[in-house]
Amino acid sequence: MLEIAVLGYCIYFLVSIYTSFMQISFVKEAKIKPAVILDSSKYGEAGDYAVETQRVSMASTFYDFVLFFMWISFGLVALDNFTLAYSGWQKAVIFIDLFIIINWILGLPFELYTTFKLDKKYGFSNMTPSLYIKDTIKSGILFLIFGSAVIAGLSEIISSFESWWIYGFVLIFAVILVINMVYPLVRDKMFDKFEKLKDKELEAKIEKLLDQVGFKSSGVFSVDASKRDNRLNAYFGGLGSTKRVVLFDTLVQKLSHNELLAVLGHELGHFKNGDILKNIGIMGVVMFIFFAIFGNLPEQFFLELHLNNEPYAIILVFMMFSPILSFFLMPLISLISRHNEYAADEFGSNLSSKNDLVNALLKLANENKSFPLSHPIYIFFYYSHPPLVERLKELGYKV
Repeated sequence: MLEIAVLGYCIYFLVSIYTSFMQISFVKEAKIKPAVILDSSKYGEAGDYAVETQRVSMASTFYDFVLFFMWISFGLVALDNFTLAYSGWQKAVIFIDLFIIINWILGLPFELYTTFKLDKKYGFSNMTPSLYIKDTIKSGILFLIFGSAVIAGLSEIISSFESWWIYGFVLIFAVILVINMVYPLVRDKMFDKFEKLKDKELEAKIEKLLDQVGFKSSGVFSVDASKRDNRLNAYFGGLGSTKRVVLFDTLVQKLSHNELLAVLGHELGHFKNGDILKNIGIMGVVMFIFFAIFGNLPEQFFLELHLNNEPYAIILVFMMFSPILSFFLMPLISLISRHNEYAADEFGSNLSSKNDLVNALLKLANENKSFPLSHPIYIFFYYSHPPLVERLKELGYKV
């Protein structure tokens, strides 16, 4: 049984490396041709950034591949022996927390390189060492408190019920919904500075747009994202009474009122088309399938890992092998997502104008240095949004 899971991981690794290799070759060839969509001055730079990002991704994927086999060869046994004095939910919390922390430390070089070298080289990252340390400490505290509580709760469910995977699914699904509800509030209190829009004219236009489609929110906020990154973005955060419109300060600075309203119109298209509820439903179905699979693994699977069939081992196996299933499900989920993006574009352009949405997408691509072309196989596996070229064509823009 373990051999099948390891084979699946090997296939996942080879496909990941192959798609990255094909993407690098494709972009290197495309970036020396006449510029498409982007300004000529940024086209080559965007291509260089895409290539370097993929090279880091390939190195990280290979590194994770080596770590995976180190864990299943001797690492898990060593960690099991280290936590031998504990049992039940205490064993699960300590074992899983240590597993996550060790993996984070081992992967830290890639995170630091991307944040402080690669993204700074291309003018994205404004992160300082002190801010990075503060963010890391805050994230670590949240993980140790709330993450450990979830692990303990899931461990108790596994120990208490024969069909634990059904109740475990309910717990984790509920936790994810709660996280989505409180996410904007946590970001506001611990990480970012949320402020009511200072541009009252823009705020009035946004409120009018929200009323037009019946979107009820707790307010429109600007967030000081530029202290970390120069990319442009906006999102609707929260669920229920915590829903809010969040605009990156970089977005407010770079886009005109009409362009910004067109971007929000696109996002409101997702709301009006029920995409948020659809995504929650898809996530729930996928998660239920995962719990059904990992909740019914044979005893032999754990014996081959030299672990006991106990809560800590079950949670660990879920964490180690669910990304493989997710990777091979992503093409189908991404296909649905790309369809929804086209529909949201159509809604947003009708709500404002196609010209405003086109101009907004062009500015976003230029400011974020998003290379507009990708290899078809890379799009198949990784693109949750249609390629920008295709989106613009659908909006009537001649590429």
